[in-house]
Amino acid sequence: MSTVPLTKRGAALLRDELQRLKSVERPAVVNSIAEARAQGDLSENAEYDAAKEKQGFIEGRIAEIESKLAGAQVIDPTAVEADGRVIFGATVELEETATGDIVTYQIVGDDEADIDHGLISISSPIARALIGKSEGDVASVQAPSGARAYEIIAVKYV
Repeated sequence: MSTVPLTKRGAALLRDELQRLKSVERPAVVNSIAEARAQGDLSENAEYDAAKEKQGFIEGRIAEIESKLAGAQVIDPTAVEADGRVIFGATVELEETATGDIVTYQIVGDDEADIDHGLISISSPIARALIGKSEGDVASVQAPSGARAYEIIAVKYV
């Protein structure tokens, strides 16, 4: 089993989703299946088919989350001694050298990534280019629109 890196917040979000799936979604779909069964002939019962499909999705997601949590390596960036280097969980303020645009990203696990909220996946090209670099270093990233260079302005562990 491979380890899945997660921030403390990401692990909490997965645990919350798992709890919701088990305590709310699963019982609701079981009730839907029971109601559809009560209607009689299952061979042409669209509600029954839809409920069974939803049940399969929920059970699959529960298994996926349980597997990820079992193999999770929860990393608290505030507890890691990184000496100013960019590590998993670090929040990095960058300046694009060509345009002068300043952006801030936190490097998180694949499940936590949300570019709209400044959360980039550890698997992303920009995160891979930043890992191990320090404040003042320049990271080159091969983007779909061409190569881009980012200067690291600040590295925070929050």
